[in-house]
Amino acid sequence: MSIGEALRLAQDSELDLVEVAPMAKPPVAKLMDYGKFKYESAQKAREARRNQALTVIKEMRLRLKIDPHDYETKKGHVERFLRGGDKVKITVMFRGREQSRPEMGYRLLQRLAADVAELGVVESNPKQDGRNMVMVIAPHRNQAATDAARRSAKAEKAAEGQGPQA
Repeated sequence: MSIGEALRLAQDSELDLVEVAPMAKPPVAKLMDYGKFKYESAQKAREARRNQALTVIKEMRLRLKIDPHDYETKKGHVERFLRGGDKVKITVMFRGREQSRPEMGYRLLQRLAADVAELGVVESNPKQDGRNMVMVIAPHRNQAATDAARRSAKAEKAAEGQGPQA
C-alpha cells in the first residue's frame, strides 16, 4: 500500500506507523503504539539485567608455611565464598628460599581444592606468577544458580518491605 494510505490508516486508528525492515523490497512498516513498545522493551531489558548473574571474584592469600589451624580458618572462608556463589582466587605467596620449592605450593593448592571439591571445581589450575602461585575455584553451576535465585528473592523481599508505609 502507498505511504499516504498507510499514514492515513495509522492516524485513523490513533497508532504510529513504524518502519520495521527498511532494506526489504518493498520496505515493511507496522502499525503500533510506539510509546508502549519502547516502555515494554525497557521493562524487558531491566528484567534481564536483574536476572543476570553477577560474578564476583574473592581472593584468599596463603603462605607456604601455614599453621594447621590457620589453614582450616582460610578453608572455612573459601567454603563460605563458594556457598555464596562467588569464585575464589587462591594465592600462595613465596618469600626468600621458598621460591625454590614451587612444588610445595602446588601441593598446598591441590590439598585445598580437594578439601572444597564438594562445593566448587578448579577453574584454572595452579600457575606460578612471579613470587606467587595462583589458582581459581568456581562454585558448581547448579549451586551457583540456586544461590543467585536465593539472593534475588531476598533482595525482592527487602524491596517490598521498604515500600510506602500506610
